[in-house]
Amino acid sequence: MKVAVIGAGVIGVTTAYELAAQGHDVSVYERSSSSAEGCSFANAGVISPGYVTPWAKPGMTLHILKHLWRAHSPVRLSHPSWDEVKWLWRWWRACDENTFIQNRAHLLRLSTYSHQRLQRLTERLHIEHDRTPGYMVLLRGEQEHQMVQPSLKIMRDAGLSFKTLSASEARSIEPALNPDTPLAYALHFPNDEVGNCRQFTLLLKNIAESKGVKFHFNASVQALSPSEPRRIRIGTADPGIVFDEVVVCAGLGSARLLAPVGLHIPLAAVHGYSVSASVREPLDAPRSGVMDERYKVAISRLGQRVRVSGSAEIGGNARQHHAASVKTLYRVLDDWFPGAARTQDSVQVWKGSRPMLPDGPPVIGPSGIPGIWLNLGHGSSGWALSCGSAKALADSMSRLTPEIDLEGLGIERLKPQR
Repeated sequence: MKVAVIGAGVIGVTTAYELAAQGHDVSVYERSSSSAEGCSFANAGVISPGYVTPWAKPGMTLHILKHLWRAHSPVRLSHPSWDEVKWLWRWWRACDENTFIQNRAHLLRLSTYSHQRLQRLTERLHIEHDRTPGYMVLLRGEQEHQMVQPSLKIMRDAGLSFKTLSASEARSIEPALNPDTPLAYALHFPNDEVGNCRQFTLLLKNIAESKGVKFHFNASVQALSPSEPRRIRIGTADPGIVFDEVVVCAGLGSARLLAPVGLHIPLAAVHGYSVSASVREPLDAPRSGVMDERYKVAISRLGQRVRVSGSAEIGGNARQHHAASVKTLYRVLDDWFPGAARTQDSVQVWKGSRPMLPDGPPVIGPSGIPGIWLNLGHGSSGWALSCGSAKALADSMSRLTPEIDLEGLGIERLKPQR
């Protein structure tokens, strides 16, 4: 079939590759000048299936309210629009325990499968993307230790491999951890990993091209037409090209593309930040990846760089940086790995607009409109969910049985709540 994929981030590129691998004639349209220029550009790089969890969960509302006005807060509201306020209302409705348990199970199933698929592709296609094994969650005190217990039970029931460590055991695995920063416990996930999402995306894009995928950059696709939704137009004067199938993977732009055909996708930008700097002294830097549970900040070793990532900011835009959010990243880095990175020169500060649905999981599969497919709403977990989402969608489009159950990941769950 002749298939158009809209979007060339990690979601769009993995989707294009999987479709081409199944024999489809694939064209990718991207409004930027290159692949992986949006949320795939400088994210944390963490692949940890057990820690892919819905943002909508019991206790989260109180947690946000307690931190909103603190100097170093994991969550910020920055003058949210009316649409974002409505999104927050739907998010609050999804914070009940039953909804959380269901969505947590759906995400765990998808993230575990996606990690397996990523490992297969990496090994089979010989993709080198600054990959290092292992991931550790740092628990500063007993409060954090108690807060993670419900999630740990879910991980145990799912058979995930992890171990609760004492502070001394944690420092034996990550010897550069600052001994002066209080550490009560740590969770170690030996089978998880850290990798460079942008590097992987660019390399897979080249492999997809070798399979015949055609990439069109600087191509702003017009909103889909109700009369001809499968006709892709670049500019109002473009007559366009009709495809057999269209996959929308355009991040936040997906809502604009789909609205004219009656698909109102409740996407909101939950902005995240990262700071990337060269390693100053390898012995002072992390070996792989760690996360500070209190501040929800990840510190990752990506080759010869250290990347610090975190924050969840609703409102504002990707071009305006909140100074306090960036200061929090520097503070957490200095707490755990002082002197690890050259933060005085050649520092890359990035802010990305992560497209999140109010209840957490993405939407993968048919849209309900013939010929229009969706692979969107992955939020902050796009890198962790990309390979599994792409393979499941490609299998569905090819009328093959997906290797995982897609229950809870379809568009039917997005019907407006009353």
